[in-house]
Amino acid sequence: MANDSRVALVTAAAGVGIGAAVARRLAGDGLDVVVTDAHERRCTEFADALASEVGREVSAHHLDVTDHEQVEAVVSDVVAGKGRLDVLVNNAGWSKIEPVAEMSVETWQRCLDVDLTGTFVCMRHALPAMIAAGGGSIINISSIAAWEMSTEHGAAYSAAKAGVLALTRVAAAENGEHGVRVNAVAPGLIYNDFLRRIYPQEFFDSYLSDKAFLGRIGQPDDVASMVSFLASDEASYVTGEVFTVSGGVSARG
Repeated sequence: MANDSRVALVTAAAGVGIGAAVARRLAGDGLDVVVTDAHERRCTEFADALASEVGREVSAHHLDVTDHEQVEAVVSDVVAGKGRLDVLVNNAGWSKIEPVAEMSVETWQRCLDVDLTGTFVCMRHALPAMIAAGGGSIINISSIAAWEMSTEHGAAYSAAKAGVLALTRVAAAENGEHGVRVNAVAPGLIYNDFLRRIYPQEFFDSYLSDKAFLGRIGQPDDVASMVSFLASDEASYVTGEVFTVSGGVSARG
């Protein structure tokens, strides 16, 4: 069945963080949104709620991005069912902060498997469909952890997110001739309720007093706005770039 609407696949989209905000924004932009998440029930519930908001179907797929066969199956199902795949937003991430001298191999490997290899595998299976269609847009969610010298992020997470930037640039170079654009967004501190379980109130207080040039902590919608731009035709001459969304905390020139 032909689908006149552009189709966007957003990983790790359930919950209250960046993925959900991106899915909601792209649906508001008129895209046919497919959401995935490792939490099957939460993913379905979010898709149903979003469908009610926008007044049309929002597809949901249970997806663990570390399961290569499952990624291939989900992407194939989307392309077969929707007839196209125009936008891929790689948002799945995982982190556990352990000092390098004490880090378990399991922590290191899990972080790379989700944050870097998961991004690669999703791209690997989405790219052929985009190439065959003559174009598409891939937006990888990285982090300012990719270049900051800090103990706040953890070495495994920082290394994985730096790898995402290199992957983004090479994929952009390889696929520009096919009309496929590949960019990355590097958020700074973006608030969600889960962070309250990780950081004490003092962390947020010191961020606001010492780092927040704009006087506030970032919100998921701030990242969603950048993704919306990169997914749109307004960014038709933009590829291989990294866009920092940090309120100036980690500006790069």
